[in-house]
Amino acid sequence: MRVRHRGHHLPQVETSGGTAYQISGMTCGHCVSSVSAEVESVGGVTGVQVDLATGLVTVSGTGFSDEEIRAAVDRAGYTLAGASPVGAS
Repeated sequence: MRVRHRGHHLPQVETSGGTAYQISGMTCGHCVSSVSAEVESVGGVTGVQVDLATGLVTVSGTGFSDEEIRAAVDRAGYTLAGASPVGAS
């Protein structure tokens, strides 16, 4: 795992299972569904895992940008807050 800044210096954590983004404002299952649906609609995304307890969204796939993920999270009504370490499984 390594922390990197890509694109417009959007913080993220790269894990063996994809890239994890820290999201703020999620409080319920509906929040998880909204974020999942918007991020899954980004071209090149092949998988999305949302952890409500930690606020981490792990995105797998290729060909998508950090700014596309930020825009998808914004469309869902939440904020990309940064990154935090995630243990690789």
